[in-house]
Amino acid sequence: MSNKEEGSGGFRKRKYDNFPHNQRREGKDVNASSPVMVAFKSFQQELDARHDKYERLVKLSRDITVESKRTIFLLHRITSAPDLEEILTESEIKLDGVRQKILQVAQELSGEDMHQFHRAITIGLQEYVEAVSFQHFIKTRSLISMDEINKQLIFTTEDNGKENKTPSSDAQDNQFGTWRLKVTPVDYLLGVADLTGELMRMCINSVGNGDIDTPFEVSQFLRQVYDGFSFIGNTGPYEVSKKLYTLKQSLAKVENACYALKVRGSEIPKHMLADVFSVKTEMIDQEEGIS
Repeated sequence: MSNKEEGSGGFRKRKYDNFPHNQRREGKDVNASSPVMVAFKSFQQELDARHDKYERLVKLSRDITVESKRTIFLLHRITSAPDLEEILTESEIKLDGVRQKILQVAQELSGEDMHQFHRAITIGLQEYVEAVSFQHFIKTRSLISMDEINKQLIFTTEDNGKENKTPSSDAQDNQFGTWRLKVTPVDYLLGVADLTGELMRMCINSVGNGDIDTPFEVSQFLRQVYDGFSFIGNTGPYEVSKKLYTLKQSLAKVENACYALKVRGSEIPKHMLADVFSVKTEMIDQEEGIS
């Protein structure tokens, strides 16, 4: 009796092994036209579209970051270049290219909740704020406001250049032909905090080129920025309080340079000042590492 129930391999057959494979699940196929399947199909399409949009925004944010960094590197040449206006004009052209990328971001987010995609674009916006504020400081020796930055990020159909290759359907349905992207307060604060590091580098470079006035101007500006961030303290976002330590380091290096200029400036030749500051900066970094 047991031999009849066993297969050729010595294992007992299951009941449904006698049926063809394509008939085993007969009657269990889901009706594709059922309301539940139709609803889940729409959910799938909506999620896929959202994920695709998120990836496009990440790519645009990466492009904005790269171009903004190139603008900052260009502006650093201002300490050694003879023609200031030429570099400022070239930097403005580069920033216009960055704004074309931001226009594509605004078109992608047209009709969407920006905060749902904010994580994808925050790095690029911070870098853009850093580049714009750096250029503004070189021109006016002051800090650009968040409202001024946001005014530059209002676009019309005339600004919709050839770089916009893949506009979203929401952008095409824009009735007024106007797109805007607002920089959030957190992006603005983080961008300004990163600006202090660039100002510290500009200060040291300018001293190496014999510019004695720039370090004192930068030092006074950084003290005002540091005081403003100190009022925020631990009440702001975690990223802002984290940047406060780096801001303090940059201020200490600039103040150290101003101290050396004021006390020992007459003793040290101008071509050796940059070497003296670099040594003092390394000493400060080592002391902070030990503490």
